[in-house]
Amino acid sequence: MKRKLRMGMVGGGKSAFIGAVHRIAANMDGLIELVCGAFSSNAENAKESGKELFLPADRVYLSYEEMIEKESKLPADKRMDFISIVTPNHAHFGPAMLALEKGFHVVIEKPMVFSLEEAVLLRKKVEETGLLLCLTHTYAGYPMVKQARQMVKEGAFGKIRKIYSEYPQGWLSRLSEKDGSKQAVWRTDPSRSGKAGCMGDIGTHAAHLAEYISGLKITQLCADLSIFLEGRALDDDGNVLLRFDNGATGVLFASQVAAGEENALKIRIYGEKGGLEWAQQEPNTLLVKWLDQPTQIYRTGVGYAKPLSSFATHNTRTPGGHPEGYLEAFANLYRNFAQTLSARLEGVQPSPESLDFPSIEDGVRGMAFIENVVKSNESLEKWTFFEIPKL
Repeated sequence: MKRKLRMGMVGGGKSAFIGAVHRIAANMDGLIELVCGAFSSNAENAKESGKELFLPADRVYLSYEEMIEKESKLPADKRMDFISIVTPNHAHFGPAMLALEKGFHVVIEKPMVFSLEEAVLLRKKVEETGLLLCLTHTYAGYPMVKQARQMVKEGAFGKIRKIYSEYPQGWLSRLSEKDGSKQAVWRTDPSRSGKAGCMGDIGTHAAHLAEYISGLKITQLCADLSIFLEGRALDDDGNVLLRFDNGATGVLFASQVAAGEENALKIRIYGEKGGLEWAQQEPNTLLVKWLDQPTQIYRTGVGYAKPLSSFATHNTRTPGGHPEGYLEAFANLYRNFAQTLSARLEGVQPSPESLDFPSIEDGVRGMAFIENVVKSNESLEKWTFFEIPKL
């Protein structure tokens, strides 16, 4: 199968920030083409969005139900291969489930769905169908995050003891949801965002990065959430103590009222022999710290005598000194997903590097993190066991 994969999009119409990011990322490697979309619940917006994207009128749909149903009846050489869901998370579950039922693979924004119950049901459907689901936890796509993960996996630091993961932002330091900010309105609305605000939006990134790089799983947590702005319905700040399945401990904090901060995601992991540090606002750099030698600086795109891991180089796009940023990391997720799906359609085994993208299990654990953090915050007990219900 030597062709581009065909993508349909749910959401992401005119003026939608994240929809444009997904389209740029999907298009970056020339492996995917957008062939159809249900871009908005507003019919006029949906049609105008389709026109601006140069799609034929008969492939611009007014609902995700119409798109999935009609696409499923098209000839195999014309219909979409997968859908990308870029709506707020309260509108994820329906299109994802229907797509899987109709035989379409799924790329989906985070948080994966609205509730943990929905996440578990979606996992069951993925397991039943055997179809692919890629969750766009963007930061897992950075080359130096891949390098950090491989170094931990190969035992460079010995047994991991301590993890610090932080994500401060300042953009909700005012009641922006009262001033008409579309991004703020849905993220602070429990009917659309779910049980958590800050912890659901960015705390899940910090938790995912902690588990992704360390290879460990959170087993217990102790959370304290705050709402600093009067009139806000969901948390805008929080601190969480963590325990992991190998005995390591950790601290996670996330805030959207850290005035002056942009997207200061940062992680530090320490083991018996040394540790590492990576910051999203300086993504080309990985600091590697040793107990018995000087700190080392690893950089993306540099041909060291001892080369970076194949997972880092597979996700590196430019020579050293050229920033590998947010869009490139996003595109790495799409490329790895596309390579995996294309290999499946061709009947060949995808490479381990291509298979390295967040999946349904990451989505379930993200929703479990949200619900267990809220549960812990509401409890008088010090520790809450990290639980995922079984169907």
